[in-house]
Amino acid sequence: MPSRRKPIANRLLMSLPPADQSRLAEHMETVSFAFGDVLYEVGDRLNFVYFPESMLVSKSLVVDDKLPLEIAMVGCDGLVGSSLAMGMAVASVRVSVRVAGTAKRMTIEQFQREFKNSTTFRKAVLCFIHSLMLQVSQTAGCNRFHVVESRLARWLLMTRDRVGVDEFALTQEYLAQMLGVRRVGVTHAAQMLKLRKLISYSRGRLQIVNGPGLEAAACSCYHKMKQAE
Repeated sequence: MPSRRKPIANRLLMSLPPADQSRLAEHMETVSFAFGDVLYEVGDRLNFVYFPESMLVSKSLVVDDKLPLEIAMVGCDGLVGSSLAMGMAVASVRVSVRVAGTAKRMTIEQFQREFKNSTTFRKAVLCFIHSLMLQVSQTAGCNRFHVVESRLARWLLMTRDRVGVDEFALTQEYLAQMLGVRRVGVTHAAQMLKLRKLISYSRGRLQIVNGPGLEAAACSCYHKMKQAE
């Protein structure tokens, strides 16, 4: 079954009035990234703000030189560099590309001007920051209290919602790293979802084959975060 492709555009930008969209477009360029590209490491100074279209980025925390743990994901729902809205121009987490694709890019100087002068843009950015903060806190609770199978279902659905496709290039090792669990735990969870005919996977590619069923299998965190978008 071929992957289902949705029209990709950044939802934050598309929520703005046409006049704002046209003005912003004059100051942005389209850039492409590959899987694994690092936009920012902890301590890096921010040079650009990114509005993902078809790409997905992972915001992850590295503790005591261990493997990074994902605390949030950003796709076509928002932007990378939102800390600038609070006057912070230094990255506090690692930001890396998890699904290859494109984004609109704007200089931080232009972002700060727009944030200061445009009420609609400022409101859209602040609304996204609110949903991002909820995602971070909800993910922390999810990692502590929910079983791996429901967490994996939630993670896959959130990825789908932010890139517009049902099929991803993913390894179980990478999934274990993102969820902060042992690989054997992800292997078992994926097998259970596959046996329920909710997903299929082979040779590093995973596909959602029953979206409603996967939503039913996901923990309540998915639905809470989706409502906050």
